[in-house]
Amino acid sequence: MKKQVYITEEECAKCQKVVDAFAELYELENIVVLDVGRYGFVELKYYKPPHGFEDAITFTDSVALFEDLWEEWLNTKLYLLAKGTPLLEKGYKGIFESLSKEKQSELIVKKANFAKAAGIYL
Repeated sequence: MKKQVYITEEECAKCQKVVDAFAELYELENIVVLDVGRYGFVELKYYKPPHGFEDAITFTDSVALFEDLWEEWLNTKLYLLAKGTPLLEKGYKGIFESLSKEKQSELIVKKANFAKAAGIYL
């Protein structure tokens, strides 16, 4: 019986670069991304003992993985900036729009830095 492969070797290498680029995210959140061989990469989110992770998402495309991790990183940063303030009620978009133009630009530049580190061209 032939084993099905869901991710190419090339895409696997690209996904690993994305995972490595977002290393700081894993320290900030209860998120881990694992290489699961021929199945691709699995993002496990929000660990809750004793049952484990609440979400598990499989990726076989490096750009999709990048965009997902970028959104997680940005939302985490926005939450941390607004924590303990009424800004939290505005949601992530509202928090971002409430930031100074300089801070917004700083966050957007960070996306470009992650993309460069991951070898992703936006």
